[in-house]
Amino acid sequence: MIEHKSVFGAFCAAAEKWPERPFLNVLPETAKVYGIKSGETSYAEALAQARDAQERYCAAGLQAGDRVLVLLENRPAFFLHWLALNALGVVIVPINPDLQSSELEYIGRHAEPVLAISTPERKADMEQAARDSGQGFACVTLADTLPVLRVSDTASYSAAQDDPAAMLYTSGTTGSPKGCVLANRYFLEAGHWYANAGGTCTLTDDGERMITPLPIFHMNAMAYSAMAMVAVGGCLTVLDRFHPRSWWQNVRDSRATCLHYLGVMPSILMSLPEAPEDKRHSVRFGFGAGIDAKLHIPFEERFGIPLVEAWAMTETGAGSVIAANQEPRKRGMNCLGKPGSEMDVCIMGDDGVPIAGTEPGELLVRRKGDDPRVGFFSHYFKDDAATSEAWDDGWFHTGDIVRRDEDGDFFFVDRKKNVIRRSGENIAAVDVESVLMQHPDIEAVAVCPVPDAIRGDEVFASIVWRGEQTKDAAEAIVRWGLERMAYYKVPGYIAFCSSLKLTGTQKIQRAAQKQMALELLEKSEVFDTIHLKRRQLVS
Repeated sequence: MIEHKSVFGAFCAAAEKWPERPFLNVLPETAKVYGIKSGETSYAEALAQARDAQERYCAAGLQAGDRVLVLLENRPAFFLHWLALNALGVVIVPINPDLQSSELEYIGRHAEPVLAISTPERKADMEQAARDSGQGFACVTLADTLPVLRVSDTASYSAAQDDPAAMLYTSGTTGSPKGCVLANRYFLEAGHWYANAGGTCTLTDDGERMITPLPIFHMNAMAYSAMAMVAVGGCLTVLDRFHPRSWWQNVRDSRATCLHYLGVMPSILMSLPEAPEDKRHSVRFGFGAGIDAKLHIPFEERFGIPLVEAWAMTETGAGSVIAANQEPRKRGMNCLGKPGSEMDVCIMGDDGVPIAGTEPGELLVRRKGDDPRVGFFSHYFKDDAATSEAWDDGWFHTGDIVRRDEDGDFFFVDRKKNVIRRSGENIAAVDVESVLMQHPDIEAVAVCPVPDAIRGDEVFASIVWRGEQTKDAAEAIVRWGLERMAYYKVPGYIAFCSSLKLTGTQKIQRAAQKQMALELLEKSEVFDTIHLKRRQLVS
């Protein structure tokens, strides 16, 4: 039973129990990138800073139910301001800093925020989004004085577990990202699950120290990393991003006892030269997903760290998690382990009949008991139809294809939904297509994933082009796209074609387009534009 009512309530309890323990740790490398101080912030200090920010937000007139966009990259201040807003019942809407104009405009319009908090470098972009979206919300940096949005309501906010705490935008199979509304209980359940998972990824309340380079605007760092540390009184070290060559030194300097990863990280680390200090660290386990099966055992042997593969989604939270945290973990087989006892699972065939054997099918999940949605997302914001569709027949339809072996272990096979997963980022093909179709010289476009040894998937675009079909033209399209969408979404490969493969109703034949992309890639009849895919630096 979850005892606390809110994220802020859980943190207050942790600060009361472990006031002198460090909550956040900033390493010198991250501090230099962000121009902030390095070192640790205790639970007591963090609570004091959060309460100070809470008072300022209250004086500005923020009220329960308001939504605030927050673009702070991986700065530790993100957590302190989340706590402050949560104390007032305000819903935080984390913004991916790689998003560009059209994406910011969409979220600004769809989320209907009253305020945006950003880094100084992106303030002008947020102000433009406020104008273009027609919402006209105020935009500030952490150093700015907050505007008075309305006369402050002195009535105190009484938190409830079902109250929304955050709204995360996640790419689905439609062109517009969906806003996943996540309640306080979502985060509380995530921390509770991790603190009690046991097995290979056992956490204690003796002073755990976690390091993660994953983005804090995703549920992994927000729900699992942060809330797990709050649950056990641990310390969280968040890096600005993954730096391969300094990674192990960062791990050592942080005195980490556990770490989080995505599949691209082990692949890159294994490509670096072996060093005598490869096992010189205090990490007991890594927790993540997507490691290249061929590298699982070699990585563990080289670095002396068991990597626990797991499955979850933004929508499922801790309501349904599958993790290979119990032996045998069946390393090198894309094994996800067995579902927890709190879960109901079903592997559904294309014919709508559950699969009892070892054949692959779509994974359907729910929580056992009277409420099958405990720990899951609350709903898609302003999209009841999509919420109902996801929960068809009382099961959450994940869109992931899995299989189950004779021992009851689950294995990831593929994604049913048309989503490209590049370096841990979910990219909706039609989301990319909708932006590219705004180019005046693109007549038609179809986007699909192709395999990438490092990133998992890469974005492949088949384009019907009105101009000359040259390498310069392909690179110009990518540069044009970089101004309008996140760098990881732009095509890494472009093939010019005379027409797309369409159905009788003029819809893209996804399977046929993907097969054509694979054939063109094999024949090298494409333009490779991966070298242009870099984060856009703001001058």
